Amino acid sequence: MHSLSLPPARPAADHAVARLRAQRLARSSKPFVARGSRAERCAGCRVIASHCLCDLRPRVSAESGVCLLMHDVEALKPTNTGWLIADVVERTSAFGWTRTDVEAGLLEQLADPRWQPYVVFPGEYAAPHRVVSEVQVEEGKRPLFILLDATWTEARKMFRKSPYLDQLPVLGLLPEQLSRYRLRRSKRDDHLCTAEVAALCLELAGDQQAAQALDAYLDVFTAHYLGAKRHLPVDLQDELHRRLQAFR
Repeated sequence: MHSLSLPPARPAADHAVARLRAQRLARSSKPFVARGSRAERCAGCRVIASHCLCDLRPRVSAESGVCLLMHDVEALKPTNTGWLIADVVERTSAFGWTRTDVEAGLLEQLADPRWQPYVVFPGEYAAPHRVVSEVQVEEGKRPLFILLDATWTEARKMFRKSPYLDQLPVLGLLPEQLSRYRLRRSKRDDHLCTAEVAALCLELAGDQQAAQALDAYLDVFTAHYLGAKRHLPVDLQDELHRRLQAFR
């Protein structure tokens, strides 16, 4: 086993989720402290500094884009996997969701003719005529996957109360695998975390390498996060890390 030495301080990540997190922190009346730990976290990956994985971030390209619509404190949670998506998929945008307001930037992106938006949500909650199971884009456009980043209860509310999404097609995923995400508990094993959903979308869009890299990155992130939480070293030469190494 290879334990991790304490790395030098990392600058905060520069992507849409990191910027949304900074905006949300600026509005907070008191500091946000992750449940169960007050240890110093790396600003680049949000993992406790002793288990930083910034140097393991994959480098891949993707034609697709991801638009994260994030419920209130999601961007603040160190377990949030939307951050991983933004690390991997360059064309990731992130917007905070409220019931009464919608950011102008989100509406502009949805109306941008360069994108073909899909709301990614179980088809059983949408009118049948909106539901699609394949990704098909017109020439000159790129697929844009809109992910509701929240707990399952919150996501259902967001889907119902976001009228600006009502005219968009709904990509209903039917994943065969059960969720591998071990950082939060779900009452249903078929509920996937946001990064798993994004990886499935990328695969459907033909961005195979990005999909595989995101899956591998999620596994390594989970190993580092849980290792730090349990005060255990991680093995930088194990199968998970070797799989991720292929995308660097």
